[in-house]
Amino acid sequence: MYRYCVKTIELLFKFIIQFSKTVNRLRSFLVVLPLFLVSFCSFGQVGINTTTPLSTLDINGNLNVKEIGIVNPNVPGSAVLNGGPGGSATPINDGVYISLTPTTGNEEFILPNAVNVPGRIYVLRNISNTIQAQLYTFGGMFFSKSSNTNTAAPLILPPNAVGKSIIIISDGANWTFFN
Repeated sequence: MYRYCVKTIELLFKFIIQFSKTVNRLRSFLVVLPLFLVSFCSFGQVGINTTTPLSTLDINGNLNVKEIGIVNPNVPGSAVLNGGPGGSATPINDGVYISLTPTTGNEEFILPNAVNVPGRIYVLRNISNTIQAQLYTFGGMFFSKSSNTNTAAPLILPPNAVGKSIIIISDGANWTFFN
């Protein structure tokens, strides 16, 4: 009986030593694996329709962006984006290409605070032929592409002239516009 107890204790001891070595190897693996995954993912490039992306996002094909403000029978829920009355501007907070439809007494639109949407880009177009659209912001100032002096709000998009369409970009503090 004594011999069996010694043998059992010996086997148990060997098992504990082997288990300890396995746990140490596993611990090392679990430390190295996340580091490898983080480094792999942080320097990754994503390609759409390409196996060799050359940029962080490389699209080999057409890009379609969300459009707001035009009734399109092929797009469920599409509708006109009308302006708001003085002091109650219509918020612009969705989409990329936005058709603005100001009406008499309802010509105001407002962008989000530039601080909250750094890098956000909008393409805005006044589709009225008779009424100007007035553009405000919840925060930040408006700067023309080539100026370091801010443009006072409201930014005016005329009905039938140059400046009817603009591209506007948040730099994380203000809005820069190109027309």
